[in-house]
Amino acid sequence: MLELVVAMAIFAIMSAIAYSGLNNVLIARQQTEVHSEQLHQLQLTMTWFARDIEQIVDRGVRNEYGEFVAPVVGNDFEGYILELTRGGWRNPANQPRSHLQRVAYLVRDEQLVRAYWRVLDRAEDSKAYENVLLDGVKEVEIRYMAQDEEWVTSWPPDATGIGNSNPATIPRAIEVNVDTSHFGKITRLLRVGR
Repeated sequence: MLELVVAMAIFAIMSAIAYSGLNNVLIARQQTEVHSEQLHQLQLTMTWFARDIEQIVDRGVRNEYGEFVAPVVGNDFEGYILELTRGGWRNPANQPRSHLQRVAYLVRDEQLVRAYWRVLDRAEDSKAYENVLLDGVKEVEIRYMAQDEEWVTSWPPDATGIGNSNPATIPRAIEVNVDTSHFGKITRLLRVGR
C-alpha cells in the first residue's frame, strides 16, 4: 500500500511539472500568435502606404461640394491625414469605372483607417468605403519633399488644396511616421512614382 501512495505522489508531482511546462508553451504560443498578427497588420499597412504613394498621379478631383481638390492633400485636410489620387486600380470585372482611385488615410480611436471612393469627382451622396489597417496607433505624421528638396509638413505647401483651378504639383517623396503602442515609431520614406 505504501508503494502505491509513493507512486501516486510521484505521478502527481510529475503531472504538475508537465502541466506547468505545457501551460508555459501554450502561453508563449498565444503571445507569439498575437505578436505575429500585429506585425502582419503593420507590414500590410506599410504596403498600402507604399502602393498608394508610389502610384500617385497628377489628377485633382472635385469634392462633394464641387470644389477643386489638389491631387495630393495632406495633414488634417477634412479630417484626413493624407488624401491622394492614385493609378493602378485593377478592374478585372470590366466595371464602368476609372483605373484611377481617390484614397485617404485617417486615425480614429487609435486605429489607422484607409478610405477610398468609387468615383474621382464626388457628388453629395458619394460614400467613402473604409478599411481598418492597424490597431494601437498613437499618432501618424507625414512629411512631404517639395520640388526644391525641402521638407514640409503639409501639402500643397502654400495653399489649402481647395478652390485652386490649377493643380498643385505632387511631392517628390513622402515620409510616413507611424507611432504604435506595439512597435513604437516606424518611419518609411517612399518615393512618389511619376
